[in-house]
Amino acid sequence: MSNYNPQEALKQYRQLGIESEISNASPHRLIQLLFEGALARLAVAQGAIERGDLAVKGEMLGKAISIVGGLRSSLDMEAGEISERLDQLYEYINLTLLEASTQNDIEKVNEVIQLLKTVKSGWDDIAPSA
Repeated sequence: MSNYNPQEALKQYRQLGIESEISNASPHRLIQLLFEGALARLAVAQGAIERGDLAVKGEMLGKAISIVGGLRSSLDMEAGEISERLDQLYEYINLTLLEASTQNDIEKVNEVIQLLKTVKSGWDDIAPSA
């Protein structure tokens, strides 16, 4: 009898792909990956809230909060006003996600998704030339 689990194999394959992309990514691309990771986890959290799956909701919102913390820690606070504004926005996002978690509030998750998409769009637009 085989112990082959196709879902586990796919998960490992994806993990290797992500690790490979991270190790070869530019600093700009790493920030894009953080945005993508946060948005993906928030999408899963939305579904978990809709299903009433509190464990998955908590796990995904916690991971999204950690990712936003990574975005926040990557800011160059000596760069001026834009860094200060982003720092304030990321703080607001984290507080909103904590509220979403404690209140099972999908609208707060939606708000954060829209905020992150807006910032990501701006980040994508300033992609460095190859």
